[in-house]
Amino acid sequence: MDLVTALRNARSARCPGPDTPAGPAVPAWPGPPLPIPQSGPAELDLRALLRLSLAASDGSGRLRPAPSAGALHPVDTELVVGAGCSLPPGRYGYDPLHHRVHRLGPQPAVTPPGVTAELSVTARRTVSHYGHRAWPLLLLDTGHAAGALFLAASALGWGEPELRLDGAAESPLAVVHIRPPGPAHHLEARRSAQPSASAPTPGDLLSRRSTPPPLPGAPHADALRAVLRTASHAGGGDLRWCAAVGPPRPGLLELAPDDTTLRRCAAGEARSTLAAWAAGQAWIADAGAVLLARGCPADADAPHIRRTHLRAGFAVHLAHVTARRHGLTARPVGSWQQADLGAALGAAPGQDWIVHGLALGTLHADEENTA
Repeated sequence: MDLVTALRNARSARCPGPDTPAGPAVPAWPGPPLPIPQSGPAELDLRALLRLSLAASDGSGRLRPAPSAGALHPVDTELVVGAGCSLPPGRYGYDPLHHRVHRLGPQPAVTPPGVTAELSVTARRTVSHYGHRAWPLLLLDTGHAAGALFLAASALGWGEPELRLDGAAESPLAVVHIRPPGPAHHLEARRSAQPSASAPTPGDLLSRRSTPPPLPGAPHADALRAVLRTASHAGGGDLRWCAAVGPPRPGLLELAPDDTTLRRCAAGEARSTLAAWAAGQAWIADAGAVLLARGCPADADAPHIRRTHLRAGFAVHLAHVTARRHGLTARPVGSWQQADLGAALGAAPGQDWIVHGLALGTLHADEENTA
C-alpha cells in the first residue's frame, strides 16, 4: 500500500482489527554485541548520547527517553561512525534494550567526522496494535527519536546537529549527524556543556515521560507561549501550530507575528471535538490545553506526508521537554481520525488536518513507566 492511501485510511473512522504479534523488539543484528567504550578527550561520548536519547532503562524495553505510540518503539538505528568518536570508525546497528552495538561493516568511503544516526522503522511493531492507523504513528515516532538525539547532543554541549527530515527517502526516514568538537574546540565544548537556560540538562531528558491521563489544569500563558514557540521554531514551514484552551475563554490560541505574545485565532470549546477525533480518548476534553500541529492536505504526496509527520514528531518532542521544564504535565497524542480542523473552522475541506498533538496540564499524577 502506498503512503497516500495509508494516510487516507488512517484518517478514516474505521477501527483497527484485533492485535497481531509485534515480533522482535530489536533487529537481529549480525555479530556479537559490543559495549560502547568510554570516550577520550575531544571524542563524542556515544555511550552518553544514546543513553540520553534511545536506550531503554527498564527490563521490558518500554521505558525510554523518546516516546512511542503504544510503547511499541518501531524505530531502528544504524550508526555511521567517523573520526572523533568513542567507537572505532564503521557502521553499527544499535540495540537499545541492552545498550550495545553490533558492527555491520566499514564506514562508507566518504564519512564525515562524528556520528550519523540513520533512523528507519520496523512497521510490524506498530501495525500489530494500530493496524491501518500505523503509518502516521511510525513517522511521528521517527521524528520523536530524531528529537531525542538532537536534545541529547544539546544537553552534552555538542552544538546543534545536522538534520535530514525532508521526507525524500523511504529508508532511512531520518538522519541526524553530530560533529565532534575537535581538539581546538574541546575547552569551548566543555564550557558549553554546563547547564544553561536554553539547553536541557541530562536529567531533563531522562525524566521526560508521558503523563498518564487525566491532565487537568490550565497552563499559565508564559508556559503555553514557550511551548508554542518551541514547536513553531522546530516544526518547519509546512505546519501551523495552535493550542486549544478551555474556560474562561475557550478557543484556539497561536503565536502572534511578534513571536512573543499569544493571539486568539478561533473562539469556542474545541477539546471535546479533539477527544472524539483522537481515537475517542475522552480525557482530552478535560486537558488543560492541547497543542496542535496542523497541515498535510489530503492531496499531499508521499514526500510531503513524510516531511510533515517527521517534523511534527520532532517538534512535539522538543515542545514536550519545554513543557516539562516549565512544570507542566504532558502527553503526546498521535492518532487522529477525521480531524479536518480547517473545515471545522469554516475553511476549505481537506487542506488543514491535525497531524500531531501534545496534551498539557498542571496537576501532577504518578507517571507511567511505559513512555
